[in-house]
Amino acid sequence: MLRRHLLLAAPALLSAPALAQPYPGPVRLIVPFATGGTTDIIARLIAEEMGRRLGTVVIVENRPGAGATLGTGLVARAAPDGTTLLISTISGMAVGNTLYRDRIQWDADRDFAHIATILGTPYLLLVNPQTPMRSVADFVAAAKRPPGVAFATSGIGSVPHLVGLRMAQAAGFELQHIPYRGGSQAATDAIAGVVPSVMDSLTAASAYIRAGSLRALAFTTRERIADFPDIPTLIESGFPDIIADGWAGIAAPAGTPRALQERLAAAIREAMAAPQVARRYAETATQPGTLFLDDAQAFVRAEIAAWAPVVRASGATPG
Repeated sequence: MLRRHLLLAAPALLSAPALAQPYPGPVRLIVPFATGGTTDIIARLIAEEMGRRLGTVVIVENRPGAGATLGTGLVARAAPDGTTLLISTISGMAVGNTLYRDRIQWDADRDFAHIATILGTPYLLLVNPQTPMRSVADFVAAAKRPPGVAFATSGIGSVPHLVGLRMAQAAGFELQHIPYRGGSQAATDAIAGVVPSVMDSLTAASAYIRAGSLRALAFTTRERIADFPDIPTLIESGFPDIIADGWAGIAAPAGTPRALQERLAAAIREAMAAPQVARRYAETATQPGTLFLDDAQAFVRAEIAAWAPVVRASGATPG
């Protein structure tokens, strides 16, 4: 699997002379997932700080569905006036752009001005601690035995779904995928024992791991995570080709004036550095974004190219 790093380069210097001008109006920040998940957690913190810096209110709206493509399409069709923004994600942009190609009327590169990346986070395979599964080998063995192991994710076509499919293909078992409308719902059911396993981001799952509510079996990263040194990677666990880093950003409709893009980028940069936001990044072992404007656009373009062959090879369908 091709891998693209969120932290590719130092951000371009952003000028902010326009910050003194009134902002065009209240901002709708569309989160294309249900409440409580990775992107929703960070989006709400950043939205509050952005509003202070822009001199307007930034209202978070959750529009989940169809692998994040429903909310994404809403923003693609919005007026390019800086008042409708999107929390862009690897699932909605890099994966959804290929998986839902026959169903969507937008292009993740052409139809969006990508303002900034706001987070980078790995994924983990997690199980309910009451199960006997204590390693990836245990998970694979259980998946091969009838009745198999139900595997919950944030939805069809999500990166966790694709990772699960690749694991199943490599190890020779049938993936019993249980798609949810958001990662938080999937994790909640895994904690309750409704489903035995889930793949979620570290941003969302770190608190569950520390509390013992979920048992982590492996990360999707190339190397172990410093904050959780005892958790191995999928590479160490017999899947050398499976690497996946999650990311999220903020995008506007294509055609948004450059001056507004620069103003938004400056506000996002300052919002990510705010003490309560920085604290949340640290608490969830999440990396803040570092790419803005042209660098962010180039990053998303590269991610689309990297994930397209992965989506096709996975055999995933929109359902």
